[in-house]
Amino acid sequence: MEEYDIYARVTPEHKLRVVSSLKDLGYIVAVTGDGVNDAPALKKADIGVAMGITGTDVSKEASDMILTDDNFHSIVNAIEEGRIVYANIQKFVTYLLSVNIAEILIILIAVLSNWSLPLVAVQILWINLVTDGLPALALSLDPPEKNMMQKKPRKLNENIITKNLLMLIMISNAVVTATVLLLFKYYLQFNYLAKAQTIAFTTIVLAELIIVYLNRKLFDMPIFKSNKYLLGAVISSLLLQLAIIYSPLNKFFKIVPLSIVDWYYIIGSLIIMVIVLFIIDTIIKTYNKQEEGIKKSLLSTKLEFSR
Repeated sequence: MEEYDIYARVTPEHKLRVVSSLKDLGYIVAVTGDGVNDAPALKKADIGVAMGITGTDVSKEASDMILTDDNFHSIVNAIEEGRIVYANIQKFVTYLLSVNIAEILIILIAVLSNWSLPLVAVQILWINLVTDGLPALALSLDPPEKNMMQKKPRKLNENIITKNLLMLIMISNAVVTATVLLLFKYYLQFNYLAKAQTIAFTTIVLAELIIVYLNRKLFDMPIFKSNKYLLGAVISSLLLQLAIIYSPLNKFFKIVPLSIVDWYYIIGSLIIMVIVLFIIDTIIKTYNKQEEGIKKSLLSTKLEFSR
């Protein structure tokens, strides 16, 4: 099967056998057709593509995709659109996991350490609904990567969260948790719980707004370009956070206004957090490139020996 590219004078039974054999060999099979005799192969294929103008009703019903313009180039456009949707779902899920687990860890560690709670219920609700909800939705509108169609197809059994992404999610949560808890513990020594909670609350909000951009870097996207919706969501979340800190709403959220010195501590801690995450990300990517290079060299060595 793998030695031939073209088959001529095939019957519907032959088409079905070709599709079945290719699937048995592990290939992802797409079949295009427009006639009644193409229906079995269209149904058997991973993706059956029928012609919308010249295709019969039987072929359309058996297929997964219908080309309304009978143009094969539309298949490429559909694949690109599918990759964009999948990549944006990955970004969405990765971002939410990169920040929400930190909230759980912060509360859990504080309880186990017999500290006061760094976050109260209304603050957690605000974080989940507003400050990470808006950017997460904006990620779903991210434009495609420049080299989207040059990438190899993903494996069928590949999880939406890969091993590398899972590792970075765990590291991100650990770094955010450490940053917030260190600031909270530092301010607790002044016996001003409301100020310490405000610091923890604001730090985790700003950390999430930073991580949403760092998250795009994981997918080889420009950090600050090409998504006006994300920029709008981040600015809106930041302004809303400032509004509840410096308005009468702060009583409802059980927080207090922050001084310039407080902001120095928050921003300084976040800068250190970003540097740490950048260093870790660079180390992981360098390791992955070296590992990929070793695999390629081993494969080329095997091919030379087989010759």
